[in-house]
Amino acid sequence: MIASKLFTLLVGIEHVYILILEMFLWGNKRTNKIFGVKAEEANLKTVKTLAANQGLYNGFLAAGCFWGLIHSEEEFGKQISLFFTCCVFVAAIYGGLTANKKIFFTQGIPALLALVSLYIGI
Repeated sequence: MIASKLFTLLVGIEHVYILILEMFLWGNKRTNKIFGVKAEEANLKTVKTLAANQGLYNGFLAAGCFWGLIHSEEEFGKQISLFFTCCVFVAAIYGGLTANKKIFFTQGIPALLALVSLYIGI
C-alpha cells in the first residue's frame, strides 16, 4: 500500500497547489502563464471569483485525499481515497476535453496511478 499512499498524497498536494494558485495567486504573471490566461482576462472580477471558487473545490479534493490517508480504519480510508482520486480523474478527463489537454496529463495521470495502485493494493 506504500505506492497507493504516495500517489494519493501526490494528488492531494497537487490540489493544494492548485488551490493556492486559484484562490491566492490568481492574476500574477506566473499563474496566468500556467493557466494560459491573459492578464486582462485574469483580472476581471467575474473571472477572479470563478477561479477562487474552483480553487476551493480543488481544496475539497485535496482534503478528501488526505482524509483517506489518515483515517484510522485502513479499509475505509482506502475507500475514501478511491472516491476522491476517482473524482479527480473524472474532473481531469472533463478538463482535458473541454479546457486544456494538458489537464489530463498533469492531473489525470497522477490520479490514475493512485486509482490503479489502490485497486490492486500496492
